Amino acid sequence: MVFGARVWKTGIAVALALYISAWLNFTPPVIAAVAAIFAMQPSIYRSWRYFLDQLQTNIFGAALALLAGMFFSNNVIAIGIVCIIVIIISLRVGMEDTIGLTLVTVVAVMEASGEWQFAVNRLLLSLIGIGCAFVVNVLFFPPKPKQQFAVQIQSIFAKMSLLLRTVISNEMKENIFRDEKEGLRGSLKSLSDKYRLMEEEIKKLKGKKNGFSRIRELVVYKQKLLVMYKGLEVLDAVDEHYFQAAPTEAMDDYFDHHMEKLIKFHEHVLLKFDDKLKEDITEGLEMEAENERFMTELIDRYNEQPAGMLRLSIVAAAMYDYGHQIARLDKLVEYDHRGEAEEREPLELLLKGIWLK
Repeated sequence: MVFGARVWKTGIAVALALYISAWLNFTPPVIAAVAAIFAMQPSIYRSWRYFLDQLQTNIFGAALALLAGMFFSNNVIAIGIVCIIVIIISLRVGMEDTIGLTLVTVVAVMEASGEWQFAVNRLLLSLIGIGCAFVVNVLFFPPKPKQQFAVQIQSIFAKMSLLLRTVISNEMKENIFRDEKEGLRGSLKSLSDKYRLMEEEIKKLKGKKNGFSRIRELVVYKQKLLVMYKGLEVLDAVDEHYFQAAPTEAMDDYFDHHMEKLIKFHEHVLLKFDDKLKEDITEGLEMEAENERFMTELIDRYNEQPAGMLRLSIVAAAMYDYGHQIARLDKLVEYDHRGEAEEREPLELLLKGIWLK
């Protein structure tokens, strides 16, 4: 089992919240610790957004609880009703993520039976925990969704390419194949979550500077994610239809050969994005033509002899779509690199002019 940075940061935030609470003589410090646990978020933007939302809902919840406590003391029915009101209002204003910690503040404040000194103490404890989580998240190993996405996609591609290379030849044990494929599906879901975090970071925190380059980059990353899902669809199609069609050995070779070309093309595009390959604009055009020929031949064979070809056509369509999306990714990568070069060119000319002067 691998322990990520978020695990360690949660522990640091809890310890810091407890220390500050004890230093300020706020009791009970466990409220600050609970707040720190709730407030630890997977990205800097979400930490900031969570901090602002919690500030609003906790102040509102504490005020409502203080008012109710003055009239009903710590009556259990009154506490329940106030909790319901806070939940409804939080949902109405779209701050459902803050409900758990806000309810902790409400219960803690109402326990004080309407005495405002205790109510303020409980509210400050919650804010200390939230603030500690935010500061620790920013200062200690700050989340870097973009770098994490890049590393994760390489790891997932390595697993997916192995499955694609062995799926037609049926070399892998069936139970191992199914476990690996489900693991791949879970990894892609995690990758999708990472993309959403990266999208939030880029759109919300970076301002308007270099907006075009950031949007261009996001489009490439989104296409990368889509291509990975298309690879998974190929695996599903082969598993569901290919072997039921009872293909011949020649057909196995034909599909396997094209699959190998698609995987290699996918690998080259990923390397091209990382600037690890020499420029080759012909590969994409050649693969597009090859992909068209593959699908056209399958359609021709289906027209000549429909029996047994329908299931194979479904698999071929999934492979064709996988190749089509890789070709789109290839074009986006080339466009992104051209855009970067165009953005660098004015700076290079400026530096050259300064040097000549």
